[in-house]
Amino acid sequence: MKIKTNGIDIHYEISGSGPCVTLAHSLATDLTLWDELVAVLEPHFTVLRYDARGHGRSSAPEGSYDFPTLVGDLVGLLDALRIGRTHFVGLSMGGMLGQHFALAHPGRLDKLVIVSSTSRVPPEGRGLWDERIAVARSQGMQAHVESTLARWFTASWRAAHPEVMARIGALVAATPVAGFAGWGAAICTLDLTERLRAIKAPTLVVCGADDPGTPPAANRAIAEAIPGARLEIVPNASHQLPVEQVETFTRLLLDFLA
Repeated sequence: MKIKTNGIDIHYEISGSGPCVTLAHSLATDLTLWDELVAVLEPHFTVLRYDARGHGRSSAPEGSYDFPTLVGDLVGLLDALRIGRTHFVGLSMGGMLGQHFALAHPGRLDKLVIVSSTSRVPPEGRGLWDERIAVARSQGMQAHVESTLARWFTASWRAAHPEVMARIGALVAATPVAGFAGWGAAICTLDLTERLRAIKAPTLVVCGADDPGTPPAANRAIAEAIPGARLEIVPNASHQLPVEQVETFTRLLLDFLA
């Protein structure tokens, strides 16, 4: 299903019944990343998931994106579906979006779950993003597949699950370069740590103990900045812990939302 809002088409899926939970995927994936989790949530919640701007079957305009625009995409989707309030679960860039959403629209948010994310990209990190964007523009997203999977999953889990690596690798390769570059530009501007004390929603922060991209220290900084937030560090997991440790993540999520 698609709706037009904020100047773009947004592809989404909605299922289940009960209080709404919105799922926001990571960079270079799409809403299918949540397939296993949706099956578990549907008996208890109305589950909304969508392809972020520049990803999946949503529009992928050229140019730099910014978080006010990306939050506008989310709010436009909620408005179109007449959803007044939602729990929000955001993975990586989805977690960055969740922080911005919580600050800009506190009245629309019930509980906030931030997974494998950060609240600040330091100046030295911006050069890394410029480099990644340049590679995507010159060589295509296929050039990022192997290095991305190496960051996203522990080596032992990668070796044991070649079929999952093929599926996730295909999502990375299929990501529009415009979407990767647009979100990369937004991520470079991230600097929210000092503002997070204003978030009042009950918050769970979850990360993998072995995540090199958004390590436990970055997630701990979020949890320490948000009043009353709870931090869970999952062993034997890297960046894509909802995939790598799906049972543990699902248990933590259901316990928190309940």
